[in-house]
Amino acid sequence: MKAIVVTPKSDTEFRFITDLLKKLGVGTSTLTTEQIEDIGMLKLLRNVDRSKKASRSAIMKKLSV
Repeated sequence: MKAIVVTPKSDTEFRFITDLLKKLGVGTSTLTTEQIEDIGMLKLLRNVDRSKKASRSAIMKKLSV
């Protein structure tokens, strides 16, 4: 199953879209801003190259900047 994320511009648009989907019998879920950010972070983490390793000193050097 696939999902669509829609970000309405206003409360009026939000109500219109949710009412329309309800009339069409399509299930909906509302996400908070934090949940949307978490999804974005998950997408980034999936694309990370896990084959390379970083040394502790390289990590500490980046953290100290």
